[in-house]
Amino acid sequence: MKSRTLFHHIFLLAVWGITFDNVAARSENAAGRMLPADTSRKEVPIQVNGVFPKMTVMTDGVGSDSEAGIGALIPWANKLWAIGYVSHIKGKGLGLYEISEDMTMRRHPASVTGTFANRMVHWPSGQAFIGPHAIDADGNVRTIEALKGYRLTATIRHLADPKNKVYLVGMEGRLWEADVHTLEAKLLCNLVKELEIKNAKAHFKGAYTGQGRVVVANNSYDEKEFLGQRDAGRLAEWDGKNWTIIERNPFVEVHGNASGSSYGGNTIFATGWTKSCVVLRVLARGKWLRYLLPKASHSWDHAWNTEWMRIRHAQTERFVMDIHGMFYDLPPFAYGGKVWGIRPICSHLRVVPDFCYWRGLFVMAGDQIDHDQGQPQSGLWFGNIDDLWAMGKPAGWGGPWWQTPVEAGEVSDPFLMTGFDKKVLHVAHESDELVTFTIEVDFLGNGMWKEYKKLVVHPNTGYAHYEFPDGFSAHWVRVSVDMSCSATAYFMYN
Repeated sequence: MKSRTLFHHIFLLAVWGITFDNVAARSENAAGRMLPADTSRKEVPIQVNGVFPKMTVMTDGVGSDSEAGIGALIPWANKLWAIGYVSHIKGKGLGLYEISEDMTMRRHPASVTGTFANRMVHWPSGQAFIGPHAIDADGNVRTIEALKGYRLTATIRHLADPKNKVYLVGMEGRLWEADVHTLEAKLLCNLVKELEIKNAKAHFKGAYTGQGRVVVANNSYDEKEFLGQRDAGRLAEWDGKNWTIIERNPFVEVHGNASGSSYGGNTIFATGWTKSCVVLRVLARGKWLRYLLPKASHSWDHAWNTEWMRIRHAQTERFVMDIHGMFYDLPPFAYGGKVWGIRPICSHLRVVPDFCYWRGLFVMAGDQIDHDQGQPQSGLWFGNIDDLWAMGKPAGWGGPWWQTPVEAGEVSDPFLMTGFDKKVLHVAHESDELVTFTIEVDFLGNGMWKEYKKLVVHPNTGYAHYEFPDGFSAHWVRVSVDMSCSATAYFMYN
């Protein structure tokens, strides 16, 4: 915490040009006369540990019984742009904000109050898209009039005409294409119908274009999914003609590295979850891989509670991933078609709808006060990316199986093991026979699995646990059984 305090002191002194006015007031010129204080200097914005009270978005009036979040951030046209959101387009007073280098913020005259969390720079046309707006390199703002009444959650590259068009995804499942010059929008399809989402409210959150396909995420999830009565969540891809469902679990984010094959083939990452763990799907050289991660909190176990859990470039060619109360260092590579090097940074309870880098600062958006706690409002946090390490020590739980029917010889998906202190595995089965659970580890992260230990679980108890030695770690761990049964394999990391 000392380093964080020192950082903010240096930040105040160096970045915002704060001077010792009392000293300046007594300074002398070359003739030895006292000089008056510089009264023309702007008032310095008040900040507390990287939070500026004046830099807060709020809904107006007692009729704004909604939330007031900051859905997206993007550095552009020498400013930091932010887009606010209310739930279900209810409320008033939010919109598009521009933040200047003197740390002042204004609501732009073109603002539209709505539910927006999309952002993308379209380099061919020299524009940034955020919410229903297109901002040129000089900061001039235009609005896609046809879409300002929809809950926009993603803007992504066009498959067929990337120089002149973009795709936009709405939370309810509409997919549009928009001309970047005229801003005319055309509805292409309804993803609810295309992806067979039935008896559930669609909640599309993320999308990305790469490897010749569009990948979309829908995170519909409540108690019905938890109890196995419905599977409305989706991760799906589109080649411009046909839709393919990849997984029927809730997914919230899709992101990738557009740097080309030298960075591992434009790897695409998608984050979702089941009731037992976080799911990380990776598209590496045309093949979808599946990895599992622990949850740091169950507070995100509902579609509405996920605002918005991103994967972003936190610095050049470096990803930071936020999912279920945990920040991760996520290398953007998939060398040899494998993923390794993922490590937890911290556990947290903060809702972070977006984060980015701007003028040397790591900036996090927020969704902090809902209407049931008072006037809806949220702010921004400015600091150093390394401050994340001080937020909370990595801890979590999860596993590949939660009373899951498995076949004899079935091997689980890889579960993340590195970056946590104490590690315990709980195993259980519901069978009248003796079941042996085999633990394997991949300590290189390249798919070279080695048997580590066997746990024999008797039918009269149906349960066993294993405490890994202090200091033991590997990139990935997986479990298999020698008998068909209903099995549980659950890790506790603390």
